[in-house]
Amino acid sequence: EIILYSFGYLEARDMARKLVATYKLCSEQLSSQSHYDYGMRAVISVLRAAGAVKLKFPDKDESVLMLISLKDVNLPKFLAPDIPLFNNILSDLFPGVVLPEPDYDYMRASVMKECAKANLQPTPVFMEKLFQLYEMILVRHGLMLVGYSYGAKTCIYQMLAGALNDLKAQNLLDENKVKIVVINPKSIYMGQLYGQFDPVSHEWQDGVLAKKFRECAVDTSPDRKWVMFDGPVDAIWIENMNTVLDDNKKLCLMSGEIIQMSGTMNMIFEV
Repeated sequence: EIILYSFGYLEARDMARKLVATYKLCSEQLSSQSHYDYGMRAVISVLRAAGAVKLKFPDKDESVLMLISLKDVNLPKFLAPDIPLFNNILSDLFPGVVLPEPDYDYMRASVMKECAKANLQPTPVFMEKLFQLYEMILVRHGLMLVGYSYGAKTCIYQMLAGALNDLKAQNLLDENKVKIVVINPKSIYMGQLYGQFDPVSHEWQDGVLAKKFRECAVDTSPDRKWVMFDGPVDAIWIENMNTVLDDNKKLCLMSGEIIQMSGTMNMIFEV
């Protein structure tokens, strides 16, 4: 409630109650999946999204803004059978609130152009997931692309990056270029990923991730920087990413160095 007031919401108490009620009903009614999360992290990401849309559309009805935020943050992670249930929960909590169609015209044209270049078919599901990924990148600094092999995960982020580069070339939507760093975390040892002390000389050697993360962090250009982890996630190497993925946004290395993530960076895990 306080965070919503700080973003300029006048009906913050009502909106906060509806947000809590949404997650309470979701946890009771939707199927239980390991990637569903209705805790504080989910709440704070909805609040951040609500703040962003309030800045964008300060005069719009606050119920509409809250509904947009809830849908943008939550819909991408739900499985197909849970989506109608989630929509029903929202329609009960926000009766009579109709969402405006999002304006993706420029983006759609750029994506179509990129797909034609890559000889891909932009099916409706492909486009929907691409726009959902874009919305997620705007509100979260760490996210995960989950799907089967050959599920078009790589193509979606590549087409999105190409479309954003195209929009930057045309000076549309205030977009910036995208720089992508792809790392396979399971192809190398932990020490080679984060860095390690030499067993003989005890000298510190940077790992692949430490080097690339630092390069992105010190890069002051407004370009978007996506650090992609293309490989299976396990508890061993993801443990050190804890401080990066929470609100600290810092990579802590064994050498004692702490690298602060910049505002233009995103950590994306493709599994």
